[in-house]
Amino acid sequence: MFGFIALFVVCESGLMSGLVPMYIGEIAPKAYRGALGALHQLAIVIGILLSQVLGLDFILGNADMWPILLGLSGAPAVLQSLLLPFCPESPRYLYILRGNEQEAQKSLYRLKGPYDATSDMEEMRREKEEADREARVSILSLIRSSVYRQQLFVALMMHLSQQLSGINAIFYYSTAIFERAGVAQPVYATIGVGVINTIFTLLSVVLVDRAGRRSLTLTGLAGMCCCAVAMTVGLKFQNDYSWMSYVSMASIFLFVSFFEIGPGPIPWFIVAELFSQGPRPAAIALAGCCNWTSNFIVGMTFPYIQDWLGPYVFVLFAALLLGFTVFIYLRVPETKGKTFEEIAAVFQKGQKKNYTNTELQQLKTSTDA
Repeated sequence: MFGFIALFVVCESGLMSGLVPMYIGEIAPKAYRGALGALHQLAIVIGILLSQVLGLDFILGNADMWPILLGLSGAPAVLQSLLLPFCPESPRYLYILRGNEQEAQKSLYRLKGPYDATSDMEEMRREKEEADREARVSILSLIRSSVYRQQLFVALMMHLSQQLSGINAIFYYSTAIFERAGVAQPVYATIGVGVINTIFTLLSVVLVDRAGRRSLTLTGLAGMCCCAVAMTVGLKFQNDYSWMSYVSMASIFLFVSFFEIGPGPIPWFIVAELFSQGPRPAAIALAGCCNWTSNFIVGMTFPYIQDWLGPYVFVLFAALLLGFTVFIYLRVPETKGKTFEEIAAVFQKGQKKNYTNTELQQLKTSTDA
């Protein structure tokens, strides 16, 4: 029974991690698309913090109260199920995929209130014309297509940069890391990480549509790289100098802060910005699979890597972070304030039109087959 429940929860988490950012990306005005997309991550980190607090021994994290703690996780799901019917359908889905212009306009009015929807409808009309020339893209055809190769590569690398940054090594094993650093009550330090996590995710919500996705991601990754180096120094010399434990702790808190400024929230919603309506679902599915797979790999291998490398374990993550920083600087465009058409044009720039049409025809043929 517990195995079935666990499987159901895992499946639901995987679905929601892709569907929610896609829905938000489709309904959000372009001026606020980043902030609304980052709210998804904010909700996640608030949930993590609440679970850390409720999981304390003297609250619900004990032998008598743990069933209540487990049952409480169903409360948000019940609330979401009750509220979901009040959420309007995505206007882009209604117009571009279903061809229902009137329902799409009604959905826009439900989202924004009475206003002149001409510009939004015109944008969707142009996107629909482009989508009508595209085949519905499956996951396999998306992988094979050279038309979307650049976008897909960027999307996957953004998600890899999030998970291979070492952040889950911090989240999963923060208590053990604090114990090694000599913290007397490591569980409270772990909750402190959760508080910092929440505060800086909120900061990202405020900044993402001002500073831009690319700038915040670069700042976050570069900052995490420096923190990983400092953490290595702290862990290496903590037995020689007592004050080095404070260096390790400060590095962990700053590491989490830089993560939530950009690399934490942005990969989840930027994939929806990089693709048009046709390939968007397949791209989000692939990116989500990449994210959860790398999450699993880090969670399973980190203890063994830690035993192997000892205090130098975060040198590995520092090297990865440096590589991801360079990649994003060279290959990832800024999507702030751009329409989906403008973002697609950035990747298609330099491609000849007949080449693109040929590739799309090949894509249609492979999809029909």
